[in-house]
Amino acid sequence: MAGRRLILLLVVAFLAGASGGRASKSAQFDLLRLASYSFPELARSNRDRLAIIIARLRLTADGAPAAERRRTRETAAGSSSAAAAAFAMPLGSGAYTGIGQYFARFRVGTPAQAFLLVADTGSDLTWVKCRRPASSNSSSHSRYSSSAAAGRAFRPEKSKTWAPISCASDTCIKSLPFSLATCPTPGTACAYDYRYKDGSAARGTVGTESATIALSGPKARKTKLRGLVLGCSSSYSGPSFAASDGVLSLGYSDISFASHAASRFGGRFSYCLVDHLSPRNATSYLTFGPNPAVYSTSSSSTSSCPTARAPPRARETPLVLDTRMRPFYDVSVKAVSVAGEFLKIPRTVWDVETGGGVILDSGTSLTVLAKPAYRAVVAALGKRLAGIPRVILDPFEYCYNWTSPTTGEDIDVDLPKLAVHFAGKARLEPPGKSYVIDAAPGVKCIGVQEGPWPGVSVIGNILQQEHLWEFDLKNRRLRFQRSRCTH
Repeated sequence: MAGRRLILLLVVAFLAGASGGRASKSAQFDLLRLASYSFPELARSNRDRLAIIIARLRLTADGAPAAERRRTRETAAGSSSAAAAAFAMPLGSGAYTGIGQYFARFRVGTPAQAFLLVADTGSDLTWVKCRRPASSNSSSHSRYSSSAAAGRAFRPEKSKTWAPISCASDTCIKSLPFSLATCPTPGTACAYDYRYKDGSAARGTVGTESATIALSGPKARKTKLRGLVLGCSSSYSGPSFAASDGVLSLGYSDISFASHAASRFGGRFSYCLVDHLSPRNATSYLTFGPNPAVYSTSSSSTSSCPTARAPPRARETPLVLDTRMRPFYDVSVKAVSVAGEFLKIPRTVWDVETGGGVILDSGTSLTVLAKPAYRAVVAALGKRLAGIPRVILDPFEYCYNWTSPTTGEDIDVDLPKLAVHFAGKARLEPPGKSYVIDAAPGVKCIGVQEGPWPGVSVIGNILQQEHLWEFDLKNRRLRFQRSRCTH
């Protein structure tokens, strides 16, 4: 499998909150293998993603209005009427795409219309490609909006539950990222314009909608998750959007799908990523609601619900829901060690207050470390791999010829153990394949990238693989544990 870039894509079947707010359910989502591409391309895509992250954090650095911060805290806390019950749903085989992100299968509108969306913990607005009636000329960007007609596109006029949000509403003015200031009349729909440094863009109007979600249990049934904030993008551009129908927002925000669904499903969500080089029949899952696997004595157990006395198997650290980092999830890193030796990295690198910080991001593939941390990590790993012949593979700095000159097979090397130490003594010890990666046939590279300093560091999805991650928004805790993510 060397030389193939394989990126997991989450494919959501659908989640739902129970009617009446008395019971919380869980739902998990299938994965599809779509494509593969080279790791050098992935590294370049990572740099584009980092530019997007930096741009978003600069926008939020000025601070959110007090009312918005209050609404976000209330949303993250979850519904007080939601119970702690959880139901697991099995997922299909893993799927890979050429853009390094996850994709969720999503059904929205009444009657339901199906779409494939990027599942992104760094997004706060869920949006779908949208096609207006032929008589409507809602977008001047015809070269993008015409592509919607060639594939799947949401038809708001055909949905009984679509309701435009006014440009004069608080949601548009205070909560919606990149909303346009123009508001000719209170009845005009709220418009948005996402523009990214990598050239990607999405433009359209916002409304509320219902998602059709499949509940698990002995009598599986479908229901509606109502009141979702949904963007209807009549124009869009960029590689991610060429391969998908839009974005499923899993970010920390009062308008994100994750916050809305978690408020009905126990105040939390979780996902588990199989090895990014897994065969087609590998399975993985995304869960809304308390995940029994976090509390079970076996990582493969998903059939029973946790009890109040059941101690979690997972390691636990604070989930830092800092408004300056929104919509990203900030985690408190204390140190990094290689082969048991703690590296000399300035504490300021991990501190939001001094221009640093670390986010956990499903939309980034390779881990990005701010320059002081990157230099320390690659130097420590490189020192212990010094006996292996170096090769050049742009844009990676440390790559090695991993092929034995006598057998032609991969050489047998004990990789130095990398560990990320979080607050609360939690420690992430990823498998070696997550940071010394197959980058080309017979070539392995240290799979982290250098980010600017001052600047945020990003734990990408390859370093997250073969771990179960639970984002407990209600209690502001992040839990994680090793798992093959299959059952």
